[in-house]
Amino acid sequence: MSMTPQAKILPPRPTEAPRVQSNNVSAGVLLMIAATIVFALQDGISRHLAGVYNTFMVIMVRYWFFALFVIALAARAPGGIRGTARTDQLGLQIFRGVLLVAEICVAVYSFTVLGLVDSVAVFICYPLLVAALSGPVLGESVGWRRWAAIGAGLIGVLIILQPGAGIFNPLAVIPFVSALMFALYALVTRYAARRDSTATSFFWTGVAGMVAMTFVGLWHWQPMSQGDWGWMAVLCVSGVTGHWLLIKCYEMAEASAVQPFAYFHLIWAAMLGVVVFGEVIRINVAVGASIIVAAGLFTLWRERVKG
Repeated sequence: MSMTPQAKILPPRPTEAPRVQSNNVSAGVLLMIAATIVFALQDGISRHLAGVYNTFMVIMVRYWFFALFVIALAARAPGGIRGTARTDQLGLQIFRGVLLVAEICVAVYSFTVLGLVDSVAVFICYPLLVAALSGPVLGESVGWRRWAAIGAGLIGVLIILQPGAGIFNPLAVIPFVSALMFALYALVTRYAARRDSTATSFFWTGVAGMVAMTFVGLWHWQPMSQGDWGWMAVLCVSGVTGHWLLIKCYEMAEASAVQPFAYFHLIWAAMLGVVVFGEVIRINVAVGASIIVAAGLFTLWRERVKG
């Protein structure tokens, strides 16, 4: 998966007081929806390429481009690359980057064995996992309403997986593992943001992930056709574009206002799966995904009320 956790939003400086985020909610919503379209497209291309070539190689090439992008951003930032990369929690930043790229490997592999519809339907439970793990990982309080929403969301996951049915496919657990890994990444990112800027975390996300995937992916190199290199180029550009749209989205509007629209990712991915890859939306998947989305929206609403 490609969706990234919320960017750290810094309070405006006194000279920027007139720029209030809530005045740009409509623009933020449009940017979020645009980001979900790009990320769904990225998932579809990843499904195609990883179905033909080795998953590790595909993600390695994608991360080469991503690393070049974050290095170019760092070079233009105040203080240059050295200033952006400076951190006193290097081990944590490297762990973040490696964890995310490992999660992407798991997610893309799930696309190839389960398809987009089932994979994304399970993966969208990650906000609930973030809420559940925020207590033990970050020491945040989790009230009974949150736990009720988390429980309802997990029931939705079980409806999708059908563990008690004879048709249960053990591979269906893969996207849940991916969601769990991404939830942990989101929490570690939130923890790192207490001492590092968004630019520093973004830099190490790309560089650490690129180094890790290069060590693994080079052992699985395969020749690629000219047409698929074109799709690979689109995949790389869409990855950068999606990150840029998400960053601009959180710059324009409060996260609590736009985050519910991240669930559009499921709609676009399902459309791609059905129209392009001939997948079928099973009734249990539709019901389970609806429960997960409803529980996630309730959790986001509770966070906004508490805030």
